[in-house]
Amino acid sequence: MIIHDPVHKTVILSELERMLINTEQVQRLRKIQQLGLADVVYPGANHTRFEHSIGTMHTASLMAKTLGLGQEDMQMVRIAGLLHDVGHSALSHAVEGLLTRNPDIQPKIHGKRFIKHEAFTKDIVSNAFSDDAIIEKHVSEEFGVNAHEFFDEIAKITTGDSQSVRKPYLAQIISGDIDADRIDFLLRDSYHTGVSLGLIDVDQIMQSLTIRNNHLVLGTPEGSAYGEDMVLTAAESMLIARAHHYTAIIHHPKTQAARVMLLYALEDALSLLKDTEGEEAVIDKIIEFFTVYNDNDLLSFIKENGSLYSNELIRNIRCGRIYTSVARFNQKTLSPMSRMSLSTIARHGIARKMFETGLAKELGDVLVDLSVATGVPKSTRVAIGNEESFFYDESALANGLVRVISRQMSLTAFAHPDAVMESDVESVKLQMRLKVDELSPKLLRFIREEQYLPIEGLILLLYGVHSLFETENDGFVSIPRIRNITWVYRTVETFGRDVKLKNLFDYHFHKRYGFPYSDSVFENIQILVAMGIVNEDLRYFEKGGRFRQRYEYVLTSDGVYYARTLVDSYKREFGAIKDYLAMNKHSIPRDIVSIQAVRYYRKKQTAGAK
Repeated sequence: MIIHDPVHKTVILSELERMLINTEQVQRLRKIQQLGLADVVYPGANHTRFEHSIGTMHTASLMAKTLGLGQEDMQMVRIAGLLHDVGHSALSHAVEGLLTRNPDIQPKIHGKRFIKHEAFTKDIVSNAFSDDAIIEKHVSEEFGVNAHEFFDEIAKITTGDSQSVRKPYLAQIISGDIDADRIDFLLRDSYHTGVSLGLIDVDQIMQSLTIRNNHLVLGTPEGSAYGEDMVLTAAESMLIARAHHYTAIIHHPKTQAARVMLLYALEDALSLLKDTEGEEAVIDKIIEFFTVYNDNDLLSFIKENGSLYSNELIRNIRCGRIYTSVARFNQKTLSPMSRMSLSTIARHGIARKMFETGLAKELGDVLVDLSVATGVPKSTRVAIGNEESFFYDESALANGLVRVISRQMSLTAFAHPDAVMESDVESVKLQMRLKVDELSPKLLRFIREEQYLPIEGLILLLYGVHSLFETENDGFVSIPRIRNITWVYRTVETFGRDVKLKNLFDYHFHKRYGFPYSDSVFENIQILVAMGIVNEDLRYFEKGGRFRQRYEYVLTSDGVYYARTLVDSYKREFGAIKDYLAMNKHSIPRDIVSIQAVRYYRKKQTAGAK
């Protein structure tokens, strides 16, 4: 069987792939648009999850071929690429957004909560295909294994479960920082939207892939200086494209408005269904959204079950009457304090819903959306000669791009286009700014009462170091700059084993790189830098005949002020942090930086601090 694809041209399918494509689970993807409602902005963006799945399968096979994998491994990553989205909900990520805001209706399957489409995909791949007698017979003959065992392994590969899959690099081909999924959707979304995301050098990326210690890394066999430059350039092209993808497509105000309109309409329809048929009926329906429904089915559900309000929202979407942005704040127009507060709220569904609905109520007839970028690359490794290091430690451009992605956030109020008056816009902006400062502290206190916030544990750790070494003399303040991020990882891991601190420092670590490393710690540090709580400085040093770069961290004045607002909520924990740091003071790797006090403290003085 041959498929002609506009991005990859001719794609040839094996007999097993043909069988899988003709299953109802894969055919459903023909009616689910890859970018949800982005076609309200980009009319050509009506490509589907189905064609993206074909493209991911093809890209995975190119990666496998470049890596010199055997026929069986290549076939497995092709099938994983084909099936990687079979558990995706209708209308892109709208349903996932709803579930994070409403934990009471999150489905529970096999005793586990299912919130993300990856969980549904893993369940479907593990269970749906192995019971087909023809597919089962074909798998047995081609791979010599039981179909249930085969699809269990495929399920792990599709979701990037490199911890439990037999060959971790197979999972990383499908779901990693540089993977077949991302390569295809960046190429495909650019093609169909007409938005140039920058040149993604697929050939060079392919040539740069290699396997080290059973994991996928970027490297060059000859180890030449020019080869290293090309490896970094190829990987940088991917990050540039991802940053532009967020800005131009995902965070476009009109795309965002359509997504918010859909979210509110769906939430309203499910709320009415819950009132009439109960919570279990809602949960059963949500499972159908991920397993049976396509885009039209979901819109029809809202039409049949929603109120006049939600039906009006959907009618406006269908007719192209997309709400207009009447006030919009982003990283550049919010203070570091507000940015940090909103970033934390946005990542906690219940608080985000409370914030958005509370702010909308205060402002009047508007819809409010608080969005932050996700999916920050965290563990890309580069093989330089015989050594491995993090991509972001080798490329200052990559580090900057990670920060760009981390800081992408927006707080927007949308109103019906017929209701927007120029005279109201400035009033709405002023009210929003005032209400953000009023609502954010209340909601953060609410979150802390419900759960610990590990990112605030990091802030308190850095503040503990700052407090230990900060001095002020003759108009200058001297503050510590931590010069070894691995010390942060080791300390956080230590705190995670402490009875008093383990809940505040609830991070998962592994030692694959020779020291304790946590993807979540890395991501949270990047968020703190992007939000203006921490400054990140680049330093060069020589080792083994090479000049290398490292990043050093210092708490900003805004970070100090923000940390002080946290202490009352974490008195017991902060006391334990200070005691540990005092006992290990001389082992903290730091430089002391002197700054004019008037420059360092001026923002805090304005805020009435120090």
